[in-house]
Amino acid sequence: MIGISRKIKRVLFIVAVVIVFTIILFPPIVLFITSIKTELDAIAFPPKWIFKPTFSNYVNIIDATPFEKYAMNSLIVAALSTGLSLALGSMAAFSLAWFKFKGADNIAFWILSVRMMPPVAAIIPIYIIMKNLRILDTPWCLVITYFTFNLPFVVWMMKGFFEDIPREIPESALIDGCSEFAAFRKIALPLVAPGLAATAILVFIFSWNEFLFALILTGTRAGTLPVGIMAFMKETGINWGYMTAGGTLALIPVIVFTVIVQKHLVKGLTLGAIK
Repeated sequence: MIGISRKIKRVLFIVAVVIVFTIILFPPIVLFITSIKTELDAIAFPPKWIFKPTFSNYVNIIDATPFEKYAMNSLIVAALSTGLSLALGSMAAFSLAWFKFKGADNIAFWILSVRMMPPVAAIIPIYIIMKNLRILDTPWCLVITYFTFNLPFVVWMMKGFFEDIPREIPESALIDGCSEFAAFRKIALPLVAPGLAATAILVFIFSWNEFLFALILTGTRAGTLPVGIMAFMKETGINWGYMTAGGTLALIPVIVFTVIVQKHLVKGLTLGAIK
């Protein structure tokens, strides 16, 4: 009876996993399938599941549109904003987690409150600031904006990871002669590598997929992929083949970055497990 019960639980678990993964993967699968349809097949109702695939949509958006420029702008903006947010945010989080001073909790909550603000409420003042700095329609205006909104998230996330480190570890480094910054860089930061990797994934995705600021603050020179894909919506209608092909290509860098960082995430989780 015990063996049968275990088999039933195992079968139910496998069925639940299949259902969950089907629900999660269904939208990107439909996105890819639509991207390899002709324009007539893409707008057919009911949807066609048996058709002759074509990759002309991918060829056309690369040849006939500045898709490569949009992709490069998105990559530059997402990489720079993610790197800056992690570099400064991790140091701020370490300070709030380890140096106890009056008002530390209030400062942490104030930092988080910046993230709570709706982006649409800040778009007008940010636009005026960027215009006065004369950096509108440049990658730097998006890097600064994304950095501003991602930094509180990084600080709040990393603060919890740093607080989970036993205080004896960095303190022993200080006793051995390390400075506070050396203890942060050589001791604390490697210990929170899993949290750093998870935070990097989220921040990169936020920056890569952001649409509102990219639409308002950029034009023809610094437009990103979400803005470029929206250009396929015209007065005459929506070119679903081009939009889904662009969306599929936009998923690739995020997937690649997640896989690369995930290796470090798994390494950080298993590091020292045997010891």
